[in-house]
Amino acid sequence: MSHAFDKSSPSPIARAFVDARRAGRFLSPYPGPMPATMAEAYEIQDEAIAAWPDRIAGWKLGRIKEPLDQKYGAGRLAGPIFSRNVWQAGAEPTRFPVIDSGFAAVEAEYIIQMGVDAPDRGDWTVASVVPLIGQVFTGVEIAGSPFAAINEHGPAVTASDFGNNAGLILGDEIAGWRDRLAALTCTVAIDGQVIGRGGAVDIPGGPLDSLAFLLNLLHARGRRLEAGQLISTGAATGVHQIFIGQSAVADFGSDGRIACEAVAATATV
Repeated sequence: MSHAFDKSSPSPIARAFVDARRAGRFLSPYPGPMPATMAEAYEIQDEAIAAWPDRIAGWKLGRIKEPLDQKYGAGRLAGPIFSRNVWQAGAEPTRFPVIDSGFAAVEAEYIIQMGVDAPDRGDWTVASVVPLIGQVFTGVEIAGSPFAAINEHGPAVTASDFGNNAGLILGDEIAGWRDRLAALTCTVAIDGQVIGRGGAVDIPGGPLDSLAFLLNLLHARGRRLEAGQLISTGAATGVHQIFIGQSAVADFGSDGRIACEAVAATATV
């Protein structure tokens, strides 16, 4: 089940973020009182989702580090990924839009695709999510917001603007992931310089724990995961800021590589 959020009257904060993203322009300062709790942040996010002219293709997870995880009562935050902002990686670099004077980053991630609709329950664990998984892929989450300081005011502010997501580049399927997941590694390079190394073990609790967290969070928000949706499970090498004109490569070794290029965002309908 899902809540029937009102598309006609989002809060001024949600409306400001939606309008700025659609116009491809930066937003400063934060457009209203900053949310103090994750519940307040997700209320803004839900209003913006209802006002956004696209369907949800998946969700991203981001880490909330100590001591903020204790303050905000969660070790992760979530945000929607919309269908128009999912790109399939190819031989040529994937071009993705960046709002000038906003924020953008690239993150090497492991992407879970749901094989079935998730039953409506709120007690998911690492063990119980496994039968829900269809496939696992490599990917690059494009973090992005019109608000340049999106990550500087705590996780509630980050979550309020779609969890600081601006898209997902989907790479190759990871064969035999059930036996290999914990051993997977990757690097990220920007303009030819490797700036991050890591792997699935660097995601706290691992990618399956990210999925369990998301399922429980969405249940509490009156939402659910559906077959085919994509879950970007968390940054494996860190969050790497990128600017218009720069290029990045996420190298997953034998599981492939994803090349991408940041270009200036333009207005969208």
